[in-house]
Amino acid sequence: MMPTADATQGNHRATYREVLAEPRFRLLFSTRAVSITADALRITTFSVLVFSATGSALLSAVAFGIGFIPQLFGSLLLGSLADRLPPRALITGGYALTCFAALLLALVRMPVTASLGVVALVSLATPVFHGASSRLVAQSLEGDAYVLGRSLNNIAGAGAQLFGLALGGAAVAAIGPRRALAVSAVLYLGCALAIRIRLPRLQPGDSGGTPGSAGGDGGAVRASLQGAGLLLRGRTVRRLMLAQWLPVALVAGVEGLIVAYAGERRFAPGWYAVLMGCLPVGMLVGDLLVGRLLRPRTRERLVVPLVALTGLPLIGFAAEPGVGVSSCLLLLSGFGYAYGLGLQRLFLDALPQDGQGQAFGLLGSGSMTLQGVGPVCLGTAAAAGTGTGGAIALAGGAVVLTAGWILTWHPAACPRTATPQNPAMDLSSTPPSAP
Repeated sequence: MMPTADATQGNHRATYREVLAEPRFRLLFSTRAVSITADALRITTFSVLVFSATGSALLSAVAFGIGFIPQLFGSLLLGSLADRLPPRALITGGYALTCFAALLLALVRMPVTASLGVVALVSLATPVFHGASSRLVAQSLEGDAYVLGRSLNNIAGAGAQLFGLALGGAAVAAIGPRRALAVSAVLYLGCALAIRIRLPRLQPGDSGGTPGSAGGDGGAVRASLQGAGLLLRGRTVRRLMLAQWLPVALVAGVEGLIVAYAGERRFAPGWYAVLMGCLPVGMLVGDLLVGRLLRPRTRERLVVPLVALTGLPLIGFAAEPGVGVSSCLLLLSGFGYAYGLGLQRLFLDALPQDGQGQAFGLLGSGSMTLQGVGPVCLGTAAAAGTGTGGAIALAGGAVVLTAGWILTWHPAACPRTATPQNPAMDLSSTPPSAP
């Protein structure tokens, strides 16, 4: 049974102004946007640094993605800390740790393997402080304000990522990769100081988490593994996670094929960049319009159509269209990404109150990991004989099938199973037999 919006506020439509008026959210939102800019700058610059040192395209690609996959292991092994330690210390420590890592890469000439190891180790902690930040957002905003808060984070995240990539290219050209890494370190340091100075000193119990030391109940690792197991064994939570993971992973695979598609079709130089920008532009427009203009229940009813809209235009790549048609198809596909707004309150309602931080960390780390796997799978399909256009079309078909799977459990039509008065829903009681 799927949870739905609370009847008393189920169709109240919040505004972005109301969301930004909340001081705690405004602080977390602004520092997160700056940190995403720093992430994009650091990832791009580190990839350039590795390529210039080795001349290996493979190692350069590994450097670009090395911070993604370890996040899943960090969430599984350390995720419970997001609910068990004071949030200000966790978030400040996370930004400080990434600042230190960027400075280390900028100032110390290490072997490539050691540099990759530093990035991988730091990424293990990323789900912990991101989970703590997401839990604070969920506690600061209620009802539709929470959904619009997630919408604002999506919009700002996409914009900050594009800006960070552009800044990385300009910084590397102007001051070199190592100094550019130092710039990213300064941005991380600014985020850490802002959180340390402006976020109140809250204990876990003050914001909905579980008070206590990380070593209680058998240790952080055991608690993290047990918590992740409870979340993933619950059919409701598992379905909602998969619904948010699968379309994103498949479209990430499409993004990974755009350069090759443009090359195969002999598009003019630079057009691949235009095509790559169409998806995030569509995402920005979709989140803005769906988040601002539609009421909560309408968004929840439109989840399946929007997922289908994400996939259907991609099937058109089977005909290997030209630049103009390809751009329009990618814009439409990006617009469908707004489907996620219709799942946000359903997902939050399905979570136990004392496990929200770990759940948000697991949601984010699982998404990042699958976004790293998606391009590999579609690249393999393209190399196996389908061609890039055919592989993109296969991804679109898989997204449409995902929409059909979501339709079988009608999330917006089923009665709610958890309420704010009964947050500790027994996630282990549902059978683990089907996703």
